[in-house]
Amino acid sequence: MASDPYAKIVDTEPALVRTIGERLEVRAAHPDQRAMLDAYLADIVWPQDARVVEIGCGTGPVARALASRPEPGAVLGLDPSPILIERAKELASGLPKLTFEVGDARNLAQADATFDVVVFHTALCHIPGPEKALAEARRILKSGGWLAVFDGDYASATVAIAEHDPLQACSRAVTDHNVMDRWIVRRLPAMANAAGFNITRFRSHGYAEVVDPVYMLGHAERGAEVLAAQGVIGADLAEALKREARRRVTDHAFFGHIAYASLVARKP
Repeated sequence: MASDPYAKIVDTEPALVRTIGERLEVRAAHPDQRAMLDAYLADIVWPQDARVVEIGCGTGPVARALASRPEPGAVLGLDPSPILIERAKELASGLPKLTFEVGDARNLAQADATFDVVVFHTALCHIPGPEKALAEARRILKSGGWLAVFDGDYASATVAIAEHDPLQACSRAVTDHNVMDRWIVRRLPAMANAAGFNITRFRSHGYAEVVDPVYMLGHAERGAEVLAAQGVIGADLAEALKREARRRVTDHAFFGHIAYASLVARKP
């Protein structure tokens, strides 16, 4: 079962929380990640001066992107971690229509029918009981409001370049350690329907790194560390696996890929 530090972020050691925040910013800065964000946001028919909330915003890179767009009139970012919210506020200076608050996706303080758009961006996979989060999203949406969910199909995550590639064990380990549900995007349509949403679009997005693989290289290296911490392998083998990952980068032989999916739906 996944240990997922995101799922228990309030109780996670502060230094690790700050590291998580740094990783979120690195990933969000990649042009392909921004392109996927722009692609699924284009599936929304935006009301004028829309009130938008991003649930599980972390340090706020997606909330900042939303606040930089012309359609929203106000954007609220929510996250259960006071440390991440404090950093989000620091990074968002100069964006007057953007605010941040501490909040639990499964028990929101916001009133019924107050938002036009609710966004979960790589957040739902980390929430224990994601059905409760979707129910809360529906509650705070206005009639006709939009739900946008974007998440990884983490069961597809790979750094393997051949059958039995030992680095794939690293990829699997870090995914199991950091995600509550690797299969969540495959269940999203059924979950959204059960929560009372009408799906308008569901589509896949691909994210690959072969040149300068900052995120996926870290994925492989952290997986080796997880395996060592679990006692599955020794420290020497963990270091050897990390060296192999870096060798592939140097030799232009590295491959990393995660499939993502987006769901856009409306509250009747």
